[in-house]
Amino acid sequence: MPKILKPFRAVIFDMDGVIVDSEPHHERSFLRLFDEIGYGDRHGIHFPDYYGRSDKILLDDFIAVHQPVQTFEEMLDRRQEHLMEMLRAEQPIFPGLPEIVEKCATRWPMAVASGSLHTVIDEVMAMRNLRQHFKAIVSSQDVPRGKPHPDIFLRAAELLKVEPTDCLVIEDSDAGVTAANAAGMQSIAITNSFSRNRLSHATVVVDNYAELEAMLLGGS
Repeated sequence: MPKILKPFRAVIFDMDGVIVDSEPHHERSFLRLFDEIGYGDRHGIHFPDYYGRSDKILLDDFIAVHQPVQTFEEMLDRRQEHLMEMLRAEQPIFPGLPEIVEKCATRWPMAVASGSLHTVIDEVMAMRNLRQHFKAIVSSQDVPRGKPHPDIFLRAAELLKVEPTDCLVIEDSDAGVTAANAAGMQSIAITNSFSRNRLSHATVVVDNYAELEAMLLGGS
């Protein structure tokens, strides 16, 4: 029997892998960085392990293993430059997503809660004029702990002035779903980045944006 959502009063969207098809660009930008600093064929990073997590976690793990001469800040800045260049050139917003966001914004207050930095979030929110639909934007920069901890979603609920238990999260990663669960929130997980099995701890799992729209807006 399919799971059913309980009533909710606000919607919180993850960004990478939900709003924008950026996970491949995140990986390519890190690969370009690692190649530039001499670790192109020996970086040792398995990128799917970091989907839904912050850049800081990935770079901290890389530094712990390799102890590169470059500072954390230098690597982060160079990687950000590569990512922004790719996003500006390709603007990979998922087809169908802007229409869903626009319709949802007429019904519920909404937030973006992303592991990306504010500079990247701002770049994506400028695409298709998405920023106008969100009352709050939360980055991993704004909270002590990133996903799978609940901090980022709890901060979003606080800014929306809605109880966490009244929030619905849209996610694509197992870390994000775990964070939503820890925040006491319902979640819809879309299989853009992980299999249904990896996302089975979400309240509901969907495979595409037509299913997401039907789950959010169907019957109206």
